[in-house]
Amino acid sequence: MISEQQKEKKVEYIELIYDLIFVYVIGRNNLLLHNFEGGFVAPSAFMAYTMTTLAVIQIWNYTTYYFNIYGRHSVRDHVFLFINMFLMYFIGEGTRTDWQGFHTQYHIAWALILINIGTQYLLELRNRKDAKQNRQQIYKMASILFAEALIVCADIPVFKATQTTWLSLAAILFGMFAVTFFGQKKSVEFVDFPHLSERAMLYVVFTFGEMIIGIASYFEGDFSIRSTYFALMAFLIVVGLFLSYGIFYDRIIDREKQTNGLGYMLFHIFIIFALNNITFGLEFMREDNLLLLPKILFLTFSFLLFFGFLFALGSRHSKARCKKYNRFCIYASILWTIFAVLMLLFRTAMVINIALTVIFVFIIFVMIYNYGINMKSIN
Repeated sequence: MISEQQKEKKVEYIELIYDLIFVYVIGRNNLLLHNFEGGFVAPSAFMAYTMTTLAVIQIWNYTTYYFNIYGRHSVRDHVFLFINMFLMYFIGEGTRTDWQGFHTQYHIAWALILINIGTQYLLELRNRKDAKQNRQQIYKMASILFAEALIVCADIPVFKATQTTWLSLAAILFGMFAVTFFGQKKSVEFVDFPHLSERAMLYVVFTFGEMIIGIASYFEGDFSIRSTYFALMAFLIVVGLFLSYGIFYDRIIDREKQTNGLGYMLFHIFIIFALNNITFGLEFMREDNLLLLPKILFLTFSFLLFFGFLFALGSRHSKARCKKYNRFCIYASILWTIFAVLMLLFRTAMVINIALTVIFVFIIFVMIYNYGINMKSIN
């Protein structure tokens, strides 16, 4: 069991300040998707966007996880946190359409951040002299972080020689796999899951903030019934998505569960990534110079990614798996399939398209809401 002191851990202001640097960097990442080629986002730009977004969210996960288990909000913790914030500016500055010229800067900062977090783990060993299992977990996490930093550094000469960045993607995937299956796998007794879930929720809220800014373009131009209609539909989509996540967080997720939280944090990497994609999918809907089919597929798949990983949270972290959950997931999958087909059929009629999106989002929300009520009734 985790200690009473751990259970009382609250999100501190320093953590929220730290999150703000990620809001800035994610905003920089999003600029990559404004690089169009052949009627849609250039493949190289989308690949760079995907890798930089996943890398940044992963850095946030690493930091949050360390603070959840070992953070005491000491001077040392704050100093290491501010160092990472400073390094994140180099990552943000290196995230641009001409990112090739900033590749070395980006990767040095990325590697130093990983080394910073790994060093914090090693420094924690002196406080765990009599905790054998805890020390083993510290060594594992530090080793994973240093190994990923090594892969990131190796990408610098490889990129200069081949102009490819596959090692960057390999570093991200290595980190996800290694932490989930070998890192803190046995650290259930050390993790304060209420704090961890709250931190993830706050990051999602920041991401919704980016979405609210993104749909502001729907309110531009001369006032008319048509412009007001599209602005209202875009706003309702954001509301429906936000309420869906809120119901999961408040009524379905068991925040008192004894868990290491690794799967929860991993799922949130893709939930946040999907929300970023939805933001751009909505912006792309207003771009007349983009091809209809790819932007429809992009938006539709982004919804699948978001709801798919949201349902996965309920599968592994719900208060109780009621018998209707599998049926609930099947109905949601059928609904998404119908939605995808209708979006493709009406891809030339944006008035219908955006209305279909609102209907789909709110039907899913009602399903989640009803399931949340069922969860409450059996607890």
